[in-house]
Amino acid sequence: MATALVSQENVVASLVSRTGRHLQRYDKGRRQVVGCIPYRYKNGSSNTSEVEDELEVLVISSQKGKGMLFPKGGWELDETIKQAASRETYEEAGVKGNVEHQLGHWTFQSRTHGTDYDGYLFPLHVKEVLDFWPEKNNRQRKWMSVEEARECCQRWWMKEALDVLVDRLAGRQQLGEEEMGSCSLSYQAKSNL
Repeated sequence: MATALVSQENVVASLVSRTGRHLQRYDKGRRQVVGCIPYRYKNGSSNTSEVEDELEVLVISSQKGKGMLFPKGGWELDETIKQAASRETYEEAGVKGNVEHQLGHWTFQSRTHGTDYDGYLFPLHVKEVLDFWPEKNNRQRKWMSVEEARECCQRWWMKEALDVLVDRLAGRQQLGEEEMGSCSLSYQAKSNL
């Protein structure tokens, strides 16, 4: 009986967002903010002819309900930067996946506090979309095209990060196509021997 109770407590605990800023990181007075651009491919495969046409990104409503953005929040002292980005994405957007190499670092001014923040964004290749997550009742989430996300995202630095992601994925695709061409040329050369 106690085991079932512990399991229920673990489920409840995992559906609660971290709050407060007393454990968050600051550098030279600037709050350290991290997040992800959750993405997937429409057809479920990354082998697409045009990355931007097949790519979908997940945006969420801001807490105050004024516009859409990518999930982000404070980087806390007890976690790595990637752990913080993954946690914030889970808490705010209800998705899990692979956090990839950082898209960049931006300094921006908080709209509500009037202070400078450092923002770091990572791509998160989504592997799981959850039905329940900590901020489900506070936020809306929506999958959309890259172009739609550029239009509705209210943060300039997040739009820049989205452009970096698209360029990176297009470069990765191009590299894959070049390797495939190289492999088939190599195979043809060997078969002509």
